[in-house]
Amino acid sequence: MRAKTTNLPSFQVIGMKVAATVEVFESGLGKGLYHRLLERKHEIPHQKNDHVILMQIYPLDDHFDAKQDEFIHLIGYEVTQAASVPAGMAHREIEACEYVVCTHEGVESDVHLTYSYLYECWLEQHGRAPKDYDFEIWDERYDPESPANEIDIYVALSDQSAGTN
Repeated sequence: MRAKTTNLPSFQVIGMKVAATVEVFESGLGKGLYHRLLERKHEIPHQKNDHVILMQIYPLDDHFDAKQDEFIHLIGYEVTQAASVPAGMAHREIEACEYVVCTHEGVESDVHLTYSYLYECWLEQHGRAPKDYDFEIWDERYDPESPANEIDIYVALSDQSAGTN
């Protein structure tokens, strides 16, 4: 796997939000939210493009375990402005930030391997610490059951080095 750092400007996302563990989200809750988002896509004004963003927002807790602890999942679309948020949806504004980005290649059920590489190898090797969120971009390459599937994963990087948090 190859990862690189990049800087992104601030952006905004509107979509469906839920608190759940990874296991609960992946057991069907996530697919259900994705399909509801697609059904309600026309309600979201000012969409920048058709790319779906899956954002995961974690608590700032040293003992946090995504397998056992709930965290926020926001699945939606990037918008150029958030003048109005449809009922039952959520809005999140993301500040400009540096990210480590890596493209997951292969079936979506193996995406945990790419996350493990980023969080357990890349961050440690580069002496970097993550912020409290990451996100995936599902674009025209997104085909979750196909070996040709590709998902770009962005992990927000803290300004602090690892071990100084």
